Amino acid sequence: MDISAPVADKATAATDPRAFKSFAEFYPFYLTEHSNRTCRRLHFVGSSLSLVCLALAVALRQPWFLLLGLLCGYGFAWVGHFGFEKNKPASFKRPLYSFMGDWAMYRDIWLGNVRF
Repeated sequence: MDISAPVADKATAATDPRAFKSFAEFYPFYLTEHSNRTCRRLHFVGSSLSLVCLALAVALRQPWFLLLGLLCGYGFAWVGHFGFEKNKPASFKRPLYSFMGDWAMYRDIWLGNVRF
């Protein structure tokens, strides 16, 4: 799914993330909330750093790296939303689906299904 062009659909912009009954319904909406390329790149960097922190936490047996991973993941994502996408993260209303969406988009960027 190529989301390189901004989505200008007012109905989509007004959608309440809590209205979706499944992740399969939610994910296309999630992608429209990430139409800005810089926002997607910041998500990707934050997710990558989170994985590095997870690996360090396990390898070094230092659980504080998990907190650092959360700060990296959400910090980069929120800068992307507030600074570039100009919207509120869906994680405020649908945290589990948003978390799943982060990793689905991360996978799709690696697979070339979402433009980086």
